[in-house]
Amino acid sequence: MAKIAFLGPPGTFTEEALLSQPDLAGGELLPIRSVPEVIAAVERGDADLGIVPIENSIEGSVNVTLDTLAFGSELLIQREVVLGIDLNLCARAGTELAQIKAVTSHPHATAQCREWLSRKLPGVEIVAANSTAEAAQGVAHSRARGRAAISTALAAELYGLIVLASDVEDHPENQTRFVALGRGIPPRTSHDKTTVVVFQNQDRPGSLLGILQEFAARAVNLTKLESRPTKQGLGSYCFFIDCEGHVDDEVVADVLRNLRAKHTVKFLGSYPVEGSGAGARRKAAGKAWRAAAIWVDQLRAQVRTGESPG
Repeated sequence: MAKIAFLGPPGTFTEEALLSQPDLAGGELLPIRSVPEVIAAVERGDADLGIVPIENSIEGSVNVTLDTLAFGSELLIQREVVLGIDLNLCARAGTELAQIKAVTSHPHATAQCREWLSRKLPGVEIVAANSTAEAAQGVAHSRARGRAAISTALAAELYGLIVLASDVEDHPENQTRFVALGRGIPPRTSHDKTTVVVFQNQDRPGSLLGILQEFAARAVNLTKLESRPTKQGLGSYCFFIDCEGHVDDEVVADVLRNLRAKHTVKFLGSYPVEGSGAGARRKAAGKAWRAAAIWVDQLRAQVRTGESPG
């Protein structure tokens, strides 16, 4: 039975994402307190896979996940899972909204409810927790009055809380993308995504444009581009790039080959992606690339050898 580590305790959105995958839900589930600790558990071999959040449609990337993958881990992304997020304000029985003095949750969750909190609970203290479920657990175990957690309805049920308000996120179309981390590269499917981090060897005008042109010239579509500090001083950035396709696709391999020749590139994985629509474009691009490769090979075959110029 596979051991699957996830951001815990039980009742997190990460657990919900995991349970949405039938082949993973039947494994031995290991709730772990923080994202770096989940990744470390897989690195040590204590778990076969780790599930962590990587991006939210309202608040953006989960920086601790990006940074741990880029600078502190050699694990690769095995798949992605997209989950709709419904946030709830939960408290101990008998608590009323007007009594709330402090709200605790994962910083990404409270950020997704910033406007709601400003309207309904102006001036309330915001307390950070490692996860939404840990926040609910902490409120349930606390003797302090006037505390509430932003968490899942499942966590409220697990830890004996009541839901004071549901759907407290600021935007209704709220989704989070989670990734499963492990070793090796999954085989190519009809719909894949590749993630890399590109570190510029030289900071010069047009450097980012040159990186992007490697993808554009081969009709490889980017689904995400984000800069992050390299931790080496102000003004030093690397670029996280998601593109459609698999490293086993000829056009994607050609992009990576050219990028690696000019920059430092860290490969974070090629993996199945949720959704549809990219397969046909990749197939057409791959066919065009193979035709172009044959044409160049035919030209090179005509080069005469062993003759002096003139």
